[in-house]
This record gives sequence, structure tokens and C-alpha cells, in this order.
Amino acid sequence: MSDNGTPRPHRGIPEGAERQVAALYWEAFGRKLGSALGPPAKGRAFLAAHLHRDRGITALDDAGRVVGVAGYHLAGRALMGGSARDVLSLYGPLRGVPRLALLGLLARRPAEGELVMDGICVAAAHRGAGIGSLLLREIAAVAAENSCSRVRLDVIDVNPRAKALYERHGFRVTRTQHTPFLRTLMGFGAADTMHRPVTPDDLGGGSPR
Repeated sequence: MSDNGTPRPHRGIPEGAERQVAALYWEAFGRKLGSALGPPAKGRAFLAAHLHRDRGITALDDAGRVVGVAGYHLAGRALMGGSARDVLSLYGPLRGVPRLALLGLLARRPAEGELVMDGICVAAAHRGAGIGSLLLREIAAVAAENSCSRVRLDVIDVNPRAKALYERHGFRVTRTQHTPFLRTLMGFGAADTMHRPVTPDDLGGGSPR
């Protein structure tokens, strides 16, 4: 932790923390991911086994435990990995092919000069302590260090608290995609695409590495 007791940011997923990160991701996004990667135990194991550890930013407590994580997609790699072959190998062709189609609906690839943030989550016991803001500042710093002009994310209509956090950090809605066919399957019926410009002030993030 930092001197004031706030969890400290760490670039990357610490070795050995893959299951912690997968559990946090599943807690936050299990409804959305469950249709593609469930049941939960199998889905969490898949996530843990296929993380790209260099595409995440974590918040660590004083014991080195992950209490928050933000994933991002940059230069062809995202935090959530796993190929089509990996999915088919685990679930089999009959069940794997529909799951690949669902995962394709969730995929968000960056445009030129863009970093896509593809998920942020904080452990329940640590919410309200500013960890989400800390992670967003580090995401912006990564974007600046990689000469990106903007950060992009998507937030679903059933997560207004996350949308409010993003707006406080300069994100603005640029497009709303209505997906009523996904409400029963994944729990949301629309998603806002939000953009935030990257500025020189973003270099350095929120605190030392």
C-alpha cells in the first residue's frame, strides 16, 4: 500500500495472482461472460489460464493481494486471452462453436491510435476507496506512454455507477448500441461507447510503480 493506506497500482498481473484476477473478473462480469464461458468454475479457470499478464493494471493491498484490476486491449493483445482452439478444446466443438459466437459479440478491438479498456473491477470490501479512479489514471498513463490519442470503453445500461465514474474522469458517450436480444442471455440491452482524449498530463499516472 501507499503511505496513506491506499492500495498501490501495479503494472501487469503479478505472477501467481491469475486466479485472484479471474475471480474478480467473474464477480463483476459473470452474468455477461457466463453464457460464453460458464459454468462459473470452468469459466474462472479458463480466464486464469489464458490471461495476458502484461495487459492489466492491478491495485495491490499491503499483503500483495489483488483488490482491483483494469484490463486493456492494445497492439493486438487484451487481458483476456484464449484462442478459438482453446475454447473448442475445453468445451468441445458442439458447445464451443456457439460460445465463440458469443465471445465475438463481446470483442472490442482498438482503432489506430486507440487503447480500449475492456473491464475494470474492485473487490467488494474495497469499493468506495478510490481504487477505480486510481486504475483509470494508470490506464490513461499507459495510453499516453504508447502515443495513443484516446481511450475507449463500453459500459452496459445496467451499470450506471460505472458510467458515472467514467464521466467523472472525462469520458463521454459517443454511441449507444441497443442489443435487446442480449438482455435475457447476458443481462443487458444496450451499451454506451465512451471516449476520453489522452493528454500530456496523463503521463505518469497516479503514483509510483
